[in-house]
Amino acid sequence: MIADLDQVQTWRDLRTEVAAASGARRAELLAEHARQNRRTILTMIDGAQAGHIGGDFSVIDILTTLFLGVLRIDPAQPQAPVRDRFVLSKGHCAAALYATLASCGYFSPDELSTFMAPHSALNGHPNRTKVPGVETNTGPLGHGLPVAVGEAIGLRLLGQDSRVYVVCGDGELQEGSNWEALMAAAHQRLDNLTVIIDRNRLQQGARTEDTNALEPLAAKLEAFGAEVREVDGHDHLALQEACTTPSDGRPVAVIARTIKGKGVSFIEDRVEWHHKVPTAEQVALAAKELV
Repeated sequence: MIADLDQVQTWRDLRTEVAAASGARRAELLAEHARQNRRTILTMIDGAQAGHIGGDFSVIDILTTLFLGVLRIDPAQPQAPVRDRFVLSKGHCAAALYATLASCGYFSPDELSTFMAPHSALNGHPNRTKVPGVETNTGPLGHGLPVAVGEAIGLRLLGQDSRVYVVCGDGELQEGSNWEALMAAAHQRLDNLTVIIDRNRLQQGARTEDTNALEPLAAKLEAFGAEVREVDGHDHLALQEACTTPSDGRPVAVIARTIKGKGVSFIEDRVEWHHKVPTAEQVALAAKELV
């Protein structure tokens, strides 16, 4: 897979427009791009008859904000030595990542039609050896944050001012490896690391608080040494501010309060849509809501 240079230029133009826009106009541009990404995800999951649409829709506003308004990246040079790193630790939401990467031009949007097809590079979990823009393989939960901590340490050793951003699911925080990684990040005072938690309060099969309660989450993250910021995870401007404001010398943890399935009324906040596939009729209904 190679960069689609026309799409890269489209992304660069939009990114420039977003950066120059006033607050209200910037929010409008980011929201429209997120809706477009949701429509793309819907088409991908319908075509593959597989995926994790609920989590894709809860995280896509976060990804849209990062790739259009935060990350210092060049999709035409995905391995540029000096770049910010992004890790999607909740790797089962690969459709959201692929839609985002294609919209930036890391590869042609035409490739999205192969999502989860046999031998496709775009399989159910992202693979760094197959997909440009993927920094590390993810899927087994609890692996992304430890890798991101290692990347942040590495960038510091190289003397780079690049940053590392990692998105974790909230159910994923029940994996102890995340808390070990946070302790290490705090001990190393990795102020070049931002952890964003997709706090949609649902995991596979049940609500997080019914499975293994995370609250008081902010206090726990603070106790493990993070500078905690809480925002509406569908408010692009709040997300952008939370992810770009310099830290006080500690790693940053952003609790992004989201709604699983955001954007489609009959999917929102419904546990069964963790990996349920919409019927043809439901696809049509969802498409109308995403106009």
